[in-house]
Amino acid sequence: MFRYFLRRTSMTAVTLSLVGIAVFLIMRMIPGDPASLMLGESATDAQLEILRSRWGLDQPLPIQFGYWLASVLSGDFGISTRTGQVVLPLILDRFAVTASIVVLAVFIAVAIAVPAGMIAAWRQNSLIDIVAVSVATLLLSIPSFWLGLIMLLIFGLKLGWVPVLGFVGFDENLLRAASFIILPVITLALIETGVLIRMARASTIEVLRLEYVTHARAKGVPEWRVLLRHVFPNAFAPTLTLIGLMLGNLLGGIAVLETVFTLPGIGRLLVESIFARDYPVVQGCLLLTATVFVLINLVVDLLYPVFDPRITVE
Repeated sequence: MFRYFLRRTSMTAVTLSLVGIAVFLIMRMIPGDPASLMLGESATDAQLEILRSRWGLDQPLPIQFGYWLASVLSGDFGISTRTGQVVLPLILDRFAVTASIVVLAVFIAVAIAVPAGMIAAWRQNSLIDIVAVSVATLLLSIPSFWLGLIMLLIFGLKLGWVPVLGFVGFDENLLRAASFIILPVITLALIETGVLIRMARASTIEVLRLEYVTHARAKGVPEWRVLLRHVFPNAFAPTLTLIGLMLGNLLGGIAVLETVFTLPGIGRLLVESIFARDYPVVQGCLLLTATVFVLINLVVDLLYPVFDPRITVE
């Protein structure tokens, strides 16, 4: 187990190093002079030189990377050229909004989809299975932004149960904040439920056909115990991988939903910063979301042996 942990963490360290290099190079590959883009067309030569010297832009690329890496490791992500705010607290505040929505939505989706997928597989080709597969296919076919707009139209405009615009932080008013995120959470949970139902159903069907399940049933083990003790741990392992990928993708990719519901999340911040050429914020958002994605996958890898002990043996 220790060797498995050491190998996975070592691979994660290498991956994070490659992520840092990739983010740095992507920003340097953008056409144009970064100093001119940040200061605008009205900047003087003296101002440009001061900015280049401050950010090390007048140095060779390896030295620039060294300066940048040292700043990042010390927690200095720079200053936003659009708002003048310190980048790290800014993106962490926005990331907290996105994370609260994504984590709640995925938790709800898992709580609904995994039992539904297992029951559908257990009763394969029955009415329950047909309904579960049909609902999952329908949810997969609905664009998230369209479902979000329908939610706003029905529950916000028609019924008036929730506010349509704005956002309140959890530190200001817990109930008020919940009223702003409940629709985004439900929308995201419904969309992701379709994917998880199909995965849970497919993996459960595969496990139900294995010999040890047949053997347990032949010994007279109650069906509920067969499902919970023998089927669920092995069937959940592929679903766990999907959950990890889903969390990583959603934490950096729900800009559309954040725009629909006017939420100040990190996805929306990234899009706004790209249009404003706010490179310190863009760089910080990319680095944070990529790092979180890698760390989530590390956690999933470390949890895998809990459900499939064969991993550590191999």
